[in-house]
Amino acid sequence: MTLEEIRGQDTVPESTARMQGAGKALHELLVSAQRQGCLTAGVYESAKVLNVDPDNVTFCVLAADEEDEGDIALQIHFTLIQAFCCENYIDIVRVGDVQRLAAIVGTGDEAGTPGDLHCILISNPNEDAWKDPALEKLSLFCEESRSVNDWVPNITLPE
Repeated sequence: MTLEEIRGQDTVPESTARMQGAGKALHELLVSAQRQGCLTAGVYESAKVLNVDPDNVTFCVLAADEEDEGDIALQIHFTLIQAFCCENYIDIVRVGDVQRLAAIVGTGDEAGTPGDLHCILISNPNEDAWKDPALEKLSLFCEESRSVNDWVPNITLPE
């Protein structure tokens, strides 16, 4: 039995307002980070950034649709990234809608298919700490989730 299966057996009901607030904050953070050039998208690109400069990474988003749940290689990458983020005190969340994420981030090719958005990292733009209100809200959300043993909370993005 995996940690996710155990955690799913005794989940604490999340308040709808708390989840909506976290989804809205994630949307704001992604838009802000992309505008500032602080966003890294892609499993392999994110792994490179985590390997080279983990102290500069402030937040991680893992995204997978239902059809991605059967991709063993992707799930192994997720497990390794989650472990690395937890070890380096990087807040991390999961999102279940890659298409919605693509609509927010806007990366993809000319045909309209999204690029690899399974992992997105938010980094500091410079040496100074990034004081984004959305990042602070998400950090608090992640801290509250960890207090009830939900180490990688799921967030639903707003429509």
